[in-house]
This record gives sequence, C-alpha cells and structure tokens, in this order.
Amino acid sequence: MSENHQNFSSDSASILTVGTGWFPQTPGGLERYIYELTHKLSLNNDSIELCGVGLPEIHNTPVKLHNLASPNRPIWQRLWAIRRNFSNINLEQIDAINLHFALYSFPILDLLPKQIPITFNFHGPWAGESQEEFVTKKFNFWIKKYLIEKKTYERCDNFIVLSQAFGNILHEQYQIPWKKIYLIPGGVNIDKFDNNLSRLDARNKLNWPTNRPILFTSRRLVHRVGIDKLLTALANIKPTIPDIWLAVAGRGHIQNLLEQQVQELGLINNVKFLGFLPDEDLPIAYQAADLTIMPSQSFEGFGLAIVESLACGTPVLCTPVGGMPEILQRFSPGLITDDITVQSITDQLLQIMLGKITLPTREECRNYAVQNYNWNHISQLVRRVILAAKD
Repeated sequence: MSENHQNFSSDSASILTVGTGWFPQTPGGLERYIYELTHKLSLNNDSIELCGVGLPEIHNTPVKLHNLASPNRPIWQRLWAIRRNFSNINLEQIDAINLHFALYSFPILDLLPKQIPITFNFHGPWAGESQEEFVTKKFNFWIKKYLIEKKTYERCDNFIVLSQAFGNILHEQYQIPWKKIYLIPGGVNIDKFDNNLSRLDARNKLNWPTNRPILFTSRRLVHRVGIDKLLTALANIKPTIPDIWLAVAGRGHIQNLLEQQVQELGLINNVKFLGFLPDEDLPIAYQAADLTIMPSQSFEGFGLAIVESLACGTPVLCTPVGGMPEILQRFSPGLITDDITVQSITDQLLQIMLGKITLPTREECRNYAVQNYNWNHISQLVRRVILAAKD
C-alpha cells in the first residue's frame, strides 16, 4: 500500500467531487462521508464542487452543488441525464477530481480531462454487495456491475480505502496495484458526536427506559448486517438478563422479517424498531445506550457507527468482519467477537452484561475517537492524495 506523499500539494485548490445523494436528505454512511469530507475541505480555502443525484438547490452552502439527475428516474434515463448535465460543467479551473460511486462515474469517464488527477474512494465492491444482498439476481446482472466498476477504476490514478480489508479486495478482485492504494480511515464529526449528556439525560430525551440495560444498533436493515443473528443472541441471554432492551434504528427490506422474528422469539418487550432516526437524535441514542453492537456478517469496509459511538463515549461490540476489527483492535480487542456466529455473539454479549469483560470508560472511548478519527485531520490526509500529481 502506497505511502509516497512527496508530490502532495498544500496550496488552495479546486476539487470536483462526484458522489451520490445529499446527506441527510439521503441517509447513509457513504452520503455522510462525502458530506463531511467536502465541507471540511471547503474550510481549507479550497473551491469544492459536488456532483450527484437528487442534490437540492442550495445557494448558501460552502460547497457548490450540481444536481445531475433525479433519483426517481429509471436507471438508464438517470445515467443519460448524468452525462448530459455533467458535460455542461466548466472543468477548466479544476485541479483534481474525486469519484465515490462507480455507477454515477461511469457515464462521464470520457468527459474527464486527461491531465487532471482522478482519485476514487473505494467504499466497497458494488457488484459483490449487490450479489450478496439480492441472491435471486441473475449472473449477467452481477457481471454488468463488475464490468462498470472495472472500467471506472481503469480511468483512475489513485485510490483511497477506509481499511486494509477493503484494500485487499480492491487489489485482489480488481487488480489495482498496491502503489495506487492509500489507506485512510473514515472520520467522525467530533463536535456533533459528543459525550455531552449523561446516560440518564439522553434516555429521558428519547423516552427510553431509564432502569434497563440498553443495547443500540443503527443499521440498514438488510441481510448482511446480522440483525437476525443479534436477535437470536438476545433471546439466548434473556433468561439470564430478562430486562435487557435493544433499540434498532434504520429501515430496510427485511424489517418485516425481523419484526416477525421478534414475535417468534418472545422479544416483544425487549426490542424496539425505531425506523428512521433523525440525524440530530443519533448522538443522543449512542449516549443513551450502555453498548452499541455491530453484528455484521459481511462487507463492512470501515464501520462508521463504531467511531460515532466511541466519540459519544459508548463502547462497541463488533464481529470480526471487514474493517471493523481494525478500529477496535488497538483500543478494546476484547470487544471483538471470535467469529460471526450467533453463539459467539451470545457468549461475548453475556460476558459484557455480567461484567466479566471490563468496558472502557466514556472518557477513554471519546479520547480514542478524537485522537484517531477526527475529520479535521482525516480530511487533510484525503486531500493530499486527491491532489497528488499524476504519474
């Protein structure tokens, strides 16, 4: 993995970013990452322009927005609109281009100036994640996505990954040379995600139980995130800790299945599905919980919720998937399960709830996040790679 930073620029620059939707209008880890990165870079006296789909008309934002298409249009109409509208953008003063999503980058590849360095932030294998989640999709559907990714990556000069795990995927599955790959973890807005409330005050604000052990997870409700495994683990420890309570924030296509599972496991009084949690309530929810849980089964490139929770002073239990262990290994390795099975999640969670595994304090969690994942620092590392001179 490359560490050659000798050609990186520190002068103010003009950077064009091609992303997806607009956060928080379009909630998600990728959208939050792009929002935080572009706004932090704009504070550097850089001129930042953001292209995306479904971006609002806002004129008082430090980031100049270009809405390329409506997210409600059929995919091929959307891609054609992206190409047509992008061709109207003046690229003469642009110093560097930063891409984040292969599908929306693919239609404009031949429109990108040859002399401008292009960096792709690899947030995950789009084709692989789709195949994992929608197992009924045909093989040709997967191969089309894979080929779009390959074609997009061939046009890029450098790549940023959020974890060694995703660096391995980028190198092994897409044949990207290690010298072009830079490992820079994701960041957290330490002003927004803070430990400024007591646990009791946070619970009162959300009308959560004040006298029960509370677990929290904020996830898109899809198969790979492992909520079904967590529910089974919760049922396993309920006889020992009958008042345990799990709050699940997020929406997704398997929510009905999960709600049915809660009924079948007799967890009606132990689990609450919060649905969409407003962004302003997310830091409060982290602070209200005794423990945040990330039971992912596959494709977890970083684990943004982990650093958000730590910044709010709440420790995290995670499975050994993707980049998540890379966050906790140096801080609290005892909070990484042995594997992704229900039994392993059950065993580790029960040990924690019984006090047999010592949890880091709120101050220790907060300090670790601030020292290692502060967006103020992370954004400058990303900026250096984006502005690296072309080979």
